[in-house]
Amino acid sequence: MKSGFVSIVGRPNVGKSTLLNCILGTKVAITSDKPQTTRTQIRGVLNRPDSQIVFVDTPGIHKPRTLLGERLNARAKELTSGPDVVCLVVDATGPIGPGDRFVAEQVPSDAIIIVNKTDIASADEVMMQLARAAEQLNLSAYFPVSAKTGEGVDALLAEITSRLPEGPAWYPEDAVTDVPEAFWVAELVREQLLAVTNDELPHSIATRVVEWEWPRIRVEILVERDSQKGIVIGHKGSVLKQVGIAVREQLPEGAFLELFVKVDKDWQRKAPSLDRLGF
Repeated sequence: MKSGFVSIVGRPNVGKSTLLNCILGTKVAITSDKPQTTRTQIRGVLNRPDSQIVFVDTPGIHKPRTLLGERLNARAKELTSGPDVVCLVVDATGPIGPGDRFVAEQVPSDAIIIVNKTDIASADEVMMQLARAAEQLNLSAYFPVSAKTGEGVDALLAEITSRLPEGPAWYPEDAVTDVPEAFWVAELVREQLLAVTNDELPHSIATRVVEWEWPRIRVEILVERDSQKGIVIGHKGSVLKQVGIAVREQLPEGAFLELFVKVDKDWQRKAPSLDRLGF
């Protein structure tokens, strides 16, 4: 059989996590319209009769403003070379910018360009973006894809599979991801907070499970300032209630989810806080 590792890289908010979920046919990475939603490497496993492809979703590469941003960039850059196949995702609906060109300079010359979000771009816009990507990024192959509808994914997977070496399965055939349960629950909480809080707050939120005694799960929500704590809790706890309901709907029946908010001033800029959170 063929087997190997495929990294998915690109700027923030180009749809890398949505693409991973689409390829696998199930949700293994949280998604949001907020940039820098992905903060760690998420592995998803696609098992087929003749192949096993391990996809690695990475944080968006960006110009960092905090120590957290620097560490996220470093993690993402680790996977711009080394895997069997590297896929660079760009947005079909915007110009090829300096960020795209910067990422393209980090990846191997045989990397695949994925022009995503074709479902919200016209055919002419997609063709123009493919031409711009070929001219400005100068990599080996170009695929228009919609991570929302799945259009173009089969052709992309055929190209990826053709590039993989022969080898063993790295995961059991029923595996979809290696994300620990506690990490996944914390991510679900953060995903819902991203959906209901304002644009300034998402970067200041971190989540982690601090107690797991099934069915009781206790999740700590970190913010950077006292004023943010009130926003996350909401009037009479309305935001936490809304988040808790949405997360429990995605957990096994009977789960008891307890959410609490803590202030860790400027945690994004402090190495001890980042170390404690696993960044």
